Amino acid sequence: MHLSEITHPNQLHGLSIAQLQDIGRQIREKHLQTVAASGGHLGPGLGVVELTLALYQTLDLDRDKVIWDVGHQAYPHKLITGRYHNFHTLRQKDGVAGYLKRCESSFDHFGAGHASTSISAGLGMAIARDLNGDDFKVAAIIGDGALTGGMALEAINHAGHLPKTNLLVVLNDNEMSISPNVGAIPRYLNKIRLSPPMQFLTDNFEEQLKHLPFMDETFAHALKEGMKRLTVPKVGAVFEELGFTYFGPVDGHNLEELITTFRRAHQVQGPVLVHVATIKGKGYELAERDQVGYHAQNPFDLTTGKPKPSGKPKPPGYSKVFGETLSKLAESNPKIVGITAAMATGTGLDIFHKRVPNQYIDVGIAEQHAVTLAAGLACEGMRPVATIYSTFLQRAYDQIIHDVCIQKLPVFFCLDRAGIVGADGPTHQGMYDIAYLRCLPHMVLMAPKDEAELQRMIVTGIEHTDGPIALRYPRGNGYGVPLMEEGWEPLQIGKGEQLRHGRDGVIVAYGSMVYPAMQTAELLMEHGLDLAVVNARFAKPLDLELILPLARETGFVVTMEEGCLPGGFGSGVAEALLDAGVLVPLLRLGVPDVLVDHATPDQSKVALGLTPAQMATRVREALANHRPAAVSLSS
Repeated sequence: MHLSEITHPNQLHGLSIAQLQDIGRQIREKHLQTVAASGGHLGPGLGVVELTLALYQTLDLDRDKVIWDVGHQAYPHKLITGRYHNFHTLRQKDGVAGYLKRCESSFDHFGAGHASTSISAGLGMAIARDLNGDDFKVAAIIGDGALTGGMALEAINHAGHLPKTNLLVVLNDNEMSISPNVGAIPRYLNKIRLSPPMQFLTDNFEEQLKHLPFMDETFAHALKEGMKRLTVPKVGAVFEELGFTYFGPVDGHNLEELITTFRRAHQVQGPVLVHVATIKGKGYELAERDQVGYHAQNPFDLTTGKPKPSGKPKPPGYSKVFGETLSKLAESNPKIVGITAAMATGTGLDIFHKRVPNQYIDVGIAEQHAVTLAAGLACEGMRPVATIYSTFLQRAYDQIIHDVCIQKLPVFFCLDRAGIVGADGPTHQGMYDIAYLRCLPHMVLMAPKDEAELQRMIVTGIEHTDGPIALRYPRGNGYGVPLMEEGWEPLQIGKGEQLRHGRDGVIVAYGSMVYPAMQTAELLMEHGLDLAVVNARFAKPLDLELILPLARETGFVVTMEEGCLPGGFGSGVAEALLDAGVLVPLLRLGVPDVLVDHATPDQSKVALGLTPAQMATRVREALANHRPAAVSLSS
């Protein structure tokens, strides 16, 4: 059977091990070809090919539910659930999403982009099933990295308390998040995987047993599981004490062993955990050797593994500038502590880790803990820098309020990937940080117009000790402006800068929208409109000494932000104008109350009307409506 013929996972039923292995080979081939051509997540999906095929052969996917944690490990799932022929559109506008989406397929039973959600969702479905009198199976697949998230542990705690609720949890243990896992739980799992008796029992023991007289396959498997418990008493002990029946560890690339184990697990009453040991990047040698580098890739050459040439050299990315700058400051300031939640490479803290390892902390996928840990460090006079993607910091919102802001602790939040992020889609867009942080007492918010200003804001954040402060910066490369090598001066809190004078209105832009604001102003000049431009620098506190007089003088205000309009930067300016009694027309430009789907950032900005040309047209239209005698759209 060819992979292209599979449009429903139930078509796997009845296939032999050899046939499944051939399907697995085709999945890896399609997976590699697609990601090499257009980019995407590579290692996670390659590691779960056999796990997916084996599990799905033991389920009826017309009825049973499978919930994948995170989602980027579910490429094989997508390829056998009717998306093979469109898979070449992966992560492209209007194409197949890189994560799970309920609206994309009836087989995507729960959307997933962030980690540690699958067990909770699966348990909810299982409880609903029992309340409704149904009898379908529920399986939740979670990675060992996601198991460090508090939500996963909360769900395990709850599920173990429900001995009559059937739930299968499949632990995909590849020893990795994006980077190698950290913490006591991964260390415990690693001890199970690497135990010498366990290695012996996992490799050939069952195969040897089958050759003994009167030994059938079922009894051989049961005897092996019993031997595991006798030889290594601690195997699965923690999970069993928490109320789960434990199976494993199972070779995650042995289809026969996986299928046998899953079938046995389905027969057990109550919560079951199957521990599957996999290799991230399995089947592509380069990805197996460099599991961090090949977690996700831009388009690359399959033969060499090297990125495809992208034309002229690009300026350094914001994350790299951040990592280099913070490292340089930390080398002369032992109080600075960099904190990541399993995202060192993505945030630039891998640079920090190499330069000042004793001042670096990776808490694993545990954003809530990261924030309160930073609060504890701040209590003792340290300068904690919690470096977390905008979308992931959402997960620690109560900790920001309860543990940092209420106590007015000087934690420095650095929000990478703020704004439109592109192909990862709605779960990863950094849309909401301005709105969700702006309302918090004692919080200071800032965003740089370019990478040189980013450096000054890092200094500002380190030197600000009168409460928490947050810095947002976008994904991708900077503008190529000269970076400062020394003599970095902190900014005065709450002070912006006027970049352009004008008589017909003022554009107040924040962060990544400052340069587009300048371009918009230049386009408006071609139509006889002269607008001032202000780099706000701070969303809180606003520079009212600068903004209010310009609003009064010009009689028209435009705000620009790369974030959600409800509650965002423009809302803050509107509130300030209203409170000051400056009742002038206001046009807010940003992301409206919609989800931003996967596409390139440029495509998303076009769809949202946020290119300079589009914004210039909207400004002209707004001015025409407010000053019909003074402005002509046809000019």
